[in-house]
Amino acid sequence: MAQLTINWTETAIRQRNYILEYWIERNQSTTYAKKLNEKIKERTNLLKQNPDLGKKTDFNSTRVLSLGHYNILYQKSDTKIIITGFWDNRQEPEKLLKFLKK
Repeated sequence: MAQLTINWTETAIRQRNYILEYWIERNQSTTYAKKLNEKIKERTNLLKQNPDLGKKTDFNSTRVLSLGHYNILYQKSDTKIIITGFWDNRQEPEKLLKFLKK
């Protein structure tokens, strides 16, 4: 079986970048944001090896993979994994709706 590719949607990229920028501004340092970004890469690389790692959800074949306070939402096919969302579970759910409407 060929190795799966990881593709991020624009919404997921915006969500991830928003969270990373928040931590840079809050900590006045890039250290934590870089560590978090590395953990995201490690976790998504695990998906390449085991695309069924995340839990099933009720939404359009979407699965969710936990990363501490964060969730990685994704869909899978035979050739790729599409990251559809990256969410900090401590945020207000209304923010998620705003991201999805953009």
